[in-house]
Amino acid sequence: MELQGTVKKLFDAQTFASGFQKREMVILTQEQYPQPINIEFLSDKISLLDNLKEGETVKVGINIRGREWVSPQGETKYFNSITGWRIEKVSDMASEPTQASPSQSASPVSNENPFAGDDDDDLPF
Repeated sequence: MELQGTVKKLFDAQTFASGFQKREMVILTQEQYPQPINIEFLSDKISLLDNLKEGETVKVGINIRGREWVSPQGETKYFNSITGWRIEKVSDMASEPTQASPSQSASPVSNENPFAGDDDDDLPF
């Protein structure tokens, strides 16, 4: 899956006692109701965030992962995470809609029927 949006926040890398590393970023989606989405990058993928700056528009390849956890009291809970594996910077010009500008040399519109004097009906039906 892919998400596209603007980099809202970049966090520092975290290293845990086991040696596991992760780094998170938040992107703000570009839709009618923008959503701040937290994406985590794990182990060797954390370096993908090194060349990013807040405010840049990016397209992120993601995987959605889920886990089940049973508490000591026997209660089962479910957790989801969004893990990034690829980042592509998107040109700001490409993401903006463009409009055609009216031509300055447009000829005036005529209300005259161009076929009014054509009595030769050569249609096959």
